[in-house]
Amino acid sequence: MRENNYISMMDPFQRKYGKTLTAALAVVPVMAEIIWIPGLLITLGATMHVILDLPFDVCIWISAAVVIVYTVLGGLYSVAYTDVVQLSLTLLSLWLCVPFVLTSGVYTDITKTAFNHTHQAPWLGTLESDIGRWIDNFLVMTVGNMAVQDFHQRTLSSSSASTARIICFIAAGGVIVAGLPSALIAAVAASTDWNSTSYGSPSPYERGEAAMVLPVILQHFTPTYIAAFGVGAVAAAMMSSADSFLLSATTIFTTNIYQTIRSQASDKELQWVIRLSIVVAGVVGTSLTSLDNSILAFWILRSDLTYTIIFPQLICVLFIKISNGYGVIAGYLVAVVMRLLCGEPLFNLPVLLQFPGCTLEDGVYVQRSPVKTICMLAALVSIVVFSCVSSVLFNKGILPERWDVLKVKSQGKPSADGTREDRFVSAPMLDTTC
Repeated sequence: MRENNYISMMDPFQRKYGKTLTAALAVVPVMAEIIWIPGLLITLGATMHVILDLPFDVCIWISAAVVIVYTVLGGLYSVAYTDVVQLSLTLLSLWLCVPFVLTSGVYTDITKTAFNHTHQAPWLGTLESDIGRWIDNFLVMTVGNMAVQDFHQRTLSSSSASTARIICFIAAGGVIVAGLPSALIAAVAASTDWNSTSYGSPSPYERGEAAMVLPVILQHFTPTYIAAFGVGAVAAAMMSSADSFLLSATTIFTTNIYQTIRSQASDKELQWVIRLSIVVAGVVGTSLTSLDNSILAFWILRSDLTYTIIFPQLICVLFIKISNGYGVIAGYLVAVVMRLLCGEPLFNLPVLLQFPGCTLEDGVYVQRSPVKTICMLAALVSIVVFSCVSSVLFNKGILPERWDVLKVKSQGKPSADGTREDRFVSAPMLDTTC
């Protein structure tokens, strides 16, 4: 994708399927980017609420205002440069907090509490019968993230394809390094006798504040100046992601939806559309925090949109030449319908399509199979099958050409010199000349 000078991950769709169909498909990734914004703001707001003792809603809107303003003013440059500063601050600050937390002396050895019940249940869990769901979540968080514009935004803005590859490999190791401090701090929280701390009993878990355990630990286990560094790390990490999601949503909207509607839009008009879109996406994403304060709810909804719907489409548009618009529509419908039929207890969706391992718990059916992966694979197969069938029907003349509204017959039609011609190929979408 970087070698073809794409701007967004929807550009290959536009070249292969045309602008209209791509504009319709682009609504899903735009929604996915916006849906993840409230999850980040909830995390940031909870941290500020614990440390600064400000109302939760006020913390969220202050955080959102800061992110929206500097993203509007700086665009991609502000996101790129602030990401470098924010990620560096995150790594430095969290690792700086770890020694103070581990030497606090108010917790039991984490190697003992990992498998034994002390102050609460062991902090290392077991897979038991949920292996299917673990596989599902693993695939969603690995390959599923390839269907997110936020990921492609980094690679497509790189100076070259080789640089993009290097960034991906570095990021893979960086994620582990950045995640270790939080894991260690969480293990300490699960091994602490909270009655002997300034926080007191009951524990954060029993108070329903398990999601706020990181700022709670920093506040009660470390000196004030170290806690400030830790809060800065959390704020930096959340803002680094929030501004990226804002810019990702507006990039897809502007290049793949707005320019389809307004093909003659000037560069100045597009700049104002981007700025206005950032504000609208930020306000909408922030407003969603009032619907649910569960990060898990937004994560599940976003993963369903990206992994089950967009990911199989992205595979086909990049690697399966036979795919066409009819397959795209079929795959989209199959993914949406199957995922709805599989149900989701968090959203009170009943399970109508039961897979092996589905059990009845407290009057509610719970899926134990990797339903998201099953839905994704079903969509992938549907795209290929319907694309092949439609291609045969129109190219063999079984169906009249006037019924071919998506112009499958002309897709990849041989040119005069015998080569295959892509009817949607145009000039490079990004000027890389000096």
